[in-house]
Amino acid sequence: MVEHTVKSFDNDISQLRGLIAEMGGLAEVAIRDAVDALSAYDEEKARQVVASDPQIDALEAEVDRLAVRIIALRAPMADDLREVVAALKISGVIERIGDYAKNIAKRVGRVEGRVKIEPLTLIPAMADLAEGMVRDVLNAYGARDALLAVEVIRRDEKVDNFYNSIFRNLVAHMMENPATISSAAQLLFVARNLERIGDHATNVAEMVYFAATGEYCTERDRPELDEEMKE
Repeated sequence: MVEHTVKSFDNDISQLRGLIAEMGGLAEVAIRDAVDALSAYDEEKARQVVASDPQIDALEAEVDRLAVRIIALRAPMADDLREVVAALKISGVIERIGDYAKNIAKRVGRVEGRVKIEPLTLIPAMADLAEGMVRDVLNAYGARDALLAVEVIRRDEKVDNFYNSIFRNLVAHMMENPATISSAAQLLFVARNLERIGDHATNVAEMVYFAATGEYCTERDRPELDEEMKE
């Protein structure tokens, strides 16, 4: 981070980044714990995930207050303004990721105990991928790493493929085993929430790319992006 003449400005920016990192860490843990609770049918752990969500909401509000104060008092321009605006937008997206983790946790008690459904074994792998996207995009934000942001964007396709596979398997399972329709439908909601987490991580990556380069990354799979960043 480039140092400014006014040291307190640097402190404000560092605090803003720290809040985003804290939010992201809580969101990562929420995703992991929600899926672990689902895999183990652990309703108590699921309740803990739901109960922890207000922490993420409170941090988002703190980011909003700090960003508004920076804009009002420091009148940032160019790179600094992009940094503050990106933090505002990213905090809102992370809050939504936390909500998706909470939604997954809420499904735990609605899945009938020990239902033998193949997609249930795929969900943890899909969650690992989505959680990894969240972790890496936050690292990209902290380092202003446009290349890592692009790599995260490209990984979203793998999450989508997981979702499509789980969707097909669940629909087939429901047709063959009508008694499990209710539980299978809950798992479908879980997979959808994970797919949305991947989408949101991709949105954050696009914001990081803009904050780092001043350019919009609108075409998610352009191979020339890597070459441009290496030049």
